[in-house]
Amino acid sequence: MRKENRPGRGTKARRAGALLAATALTVGVAVATAPSAAAANPCWSGDANKWWCNNVSGAPVYGTVGDNHLYPDPNIVVGYMYSNPSWFYCKEDNQDWVGGPHPTRWEMTVADNGRLGFMKDTAIASETNPLPNCFG
Repeated sequence: MRKENRPGRGTKARRAGALLAATALTVGVAVATAPSAAAANPCWSGDANKWWCNNVSGAPVYGTVGDNHLYPDPNIVVGYMYSNPSWFYCKEDNQDWVGGPHPTRWEMTVADNGRLGFMKDTAIASETNPLPNCFG
């Protein structure tokens, strides 16, 4: 007696496995092709020594350690930046850890409330390498 060809458990399991494999491949390709910060459009120069960068709207702007304006203080928020793009004066490397492609970089700016401070590099979508160094 011959068995009839009809979908059964084995066929359903193979289809589910193929679907799962295709989904994993699609997700893997999407992760592998996600743009890196190095591929991001760079910040661009404006007038009066200001550089414009695309950033996260609502990102905090942090104060400085003491009154010397040399070091960002990651424990004190002095304001927020709701505009996008926003302008920045310069970048400061070798500061507190923020992660991302420039893990110790902060950018000096003025928050929407007029307070001078620094924004974490991870809150900026543009490549910040073109910005001048703040000090030295």
